[in-house]
Amino acid sequence: MTAAPREASPVRVLVADDQKVLRDGLSALLGLLPGIEVVGTAVDGDDAVRQALELGPDVVLMDLHMPTCGGVEATRRLALMEPRVAVVVLTTYSDNDSVFAALRAGARGFLTKDASATEILDAVSVVSAGGAQLAPAVQRQLVEAIAVGGPEVPGPGSVLGQASRPQAAGLTPREVEVLTEIARGLSNAEIAGKFCLSDTTVKTHVNHLLAKTGMRDRAQLVGYAFRLGLIR
Repeated sequence: MTAAPREASPVRVLVADDQKVLRDGLSALLGLLPGIEVVGTAVDGDDAVRQALELGPDVVLMDLHMPTCGGVEATRRLALMEPRVAVVVLTTYSDNDSVFAALRAGARGFLTKDASATEILDAVSVVSAGGAQLAPAVQRQLVEAIAVGGPEVPGPGSVLGQASRPQAAGLTPREVEVLTEIARGLSNAEIAGKFCLSDTTVKTHVNHLLAKTGMRDRAQLVGYAFRLGLIR
């Protein structure tokens, strides 16, 4: 008799927001999403760090501007004290200073508070699996900032890292094409359609790009492509 497949464990999420209405509403929304378990709520950055260390969530959904200790400082502490916990910023503010500060601190995702439930679920799922997820508008903003010589986002905890200028890393012509389209913000499905490839083939190219370049995720590949001069 074949054993029934074991269900995947839910992603354990801690919500940090100083506004009770938003904190409670977000917790209720997350509780309705499949594969998500809300393990706690925090009222500021200090509380978020304390609870994250106690509860060991997979993801902290972090507001940026909170009293006593804001989201950037809390993210920085968690990156140092418990790097296994991924942080997704969920904030009203998406100016360049806020975005770069959060990414430098070690945030793995960045969403604005007009994000849909699907976008939040996607971000939580992606970062809990070790990836990075930026809202499309934030990614375009980041790309534009890099294109005009904006600030670097150094450090192993950030989603870009690698401050030095990279080499081509022995990429094939097709891999360079895929890398260029990633930097333009296209999804795997969109790249597949553009080059008449299967989704599986594009995924393979992306995996090769990550392996050859030493980048960790798509967000790092965007920065890599710009530093190579593939997009201007």
